[in-house]
Amino acid sequence: MITVLVRVTHGPEALAATLSALVPAVAAGLVGDAVILSARQDEMLAKVADAAGANLIVAEEVSWKDGAHAARREWLLCLDDGDIPQEGWVRVLDRFVSLGSPERGLARFRRHGNGLAGLLRRVFFRSKVHAGDLVHRRVLLNEVKARTPVRLPARIERDPVFG
Repeated sequence: MITVLVRVTHGPEALAATLSALVPAVAAGLVGDAVILSARQDEMLAKVADAAGANLIVAEEVSWKDGAHAARREWLLCLDDGDIPQEGWVRVLDRFVSLGSPERGLARFRRHGNGLAGLLRRVFFRSKVHAGDLVHRRVLLNEVKARTPVRLPARIERDPVFG
């Protein structure tokens, strides 16, 4: 099982879109819990997190590491609100988690339309954790150094409403 960390920048509607896309993974037993990361307190955001049974962390400078401390599982899927994993992702993550070791540490979804920015990110920030990465908790807590990310044969797209 994994924990999903969702970083909120677009608000409760984008968060709801991402959380609803995770339902098949919850039903399949892959996603065990979720942690919502927000830089500001918002009543609607708190209601969405509560309805989903997710922990809400509000901090001025929220980070993936904050989510790792609150997560209940060892493998963490980092997403931004508005991210929608595409067909087949549950099977791909389940296989990686069951066969992967903490030393493997970091796997990356493919994103549509990364263009030049995506290329630069892959070249210069290989081991930095981004939205769309599956990362072992020990990597986020700096207990293990991440290797070059494994490219997963699964995609994440942005809900077009939230860019």
